[in-house]
Amino acid sequence: MLPPRLYKYEPFTTRSLENLKAQSIYFGPPSAFNDPYDCAFVPNIRRPTNDEVEAIRAAYLRAPETPPIARAQFEGTGTDELREILLRSARSALESSVKAFLARRGVTCFSEQCDDLLMWSHYGGRYQGFCLEFDPAKGNFGRIQKVAYSNELPLLDLVPLLASDNYEQVLSLFTTKAEAWRYEAEWRAVHAEAGTLYGYPSECLEGVYFGPDISDHALEIVCLILKGQNETVRFWKGRRSSTTFKVEFESFTYMSYMEARKAGLR
Repeated sequence: MLPPRLYKYEPFTTRSLENLKAQSIYFGPPSAFNDPYDCAFVPNIRRPTNDEVEAIRAAYLRAPETPPIARAQFEGTGTDELREILLRSARSALESSVKAFLARRGVTCFSEQCDDLLMWSHYGGRYQGFCLEFDPAKGNFGRIQKVAYSNELPLLDLVPLLASDNYEQVLSLFTTKAEAWRYEAEWRAVHAEAGTLYGYPSECLEGVYFGPDISDHALEIVCLILKGQNETVRFWKGRRSSTTFKVEFESFTYMSYMEARKAGLR
């Protein structure tokens, strides 16, 4: 079940401003991620039992698309030898899948929270950027997946992977991270091609949270962009708490220089 809000931290860069103006989200290559394991590990495969090996053999022999050479090997190979062949084949296939994913796919990441100190430091331009607040119910977030965290690499089962064409286990590899990253409370979406933009409806973006160290000029640029295309978006200015280690946010209303002048305030 999707959370009520999802947040995307952004540094104040030319690309982030262009994406904001285009009302689009950038899907970058996972090879640029700061976690060396992220989308780049090959999992362990549980050794199948004799019964499971025989189930895989039977599934391939039943399948009309099994090539004659492979069919002969399945028919003439003993259980122990077939188990090793299946394990080698599965490992090779998974390695190829991971390499292809890193080379071609695009990934974009969100968080369930907007006030995490490490997130602001790592992804919010060291407190000088901003964080976008999305309502997933108002946009096409149906294929986004929650990241799972673990201290151990995933252990995949060979039977559902080979006997029933169930590739959910493989897909889960790209939404699994080390326990050390749990603070990110991450959700992610995958695109078929890296370096692409995905547009979202303006009403999907409900708020913008500004880092406590963002400059006044940078804040005004973001506000000007959004006031020209989203009348309902809310703005929140961050500041360092004086009592706890956290960023606190206060809502504010932005008025451009021309609006203030027309209203007689400048």
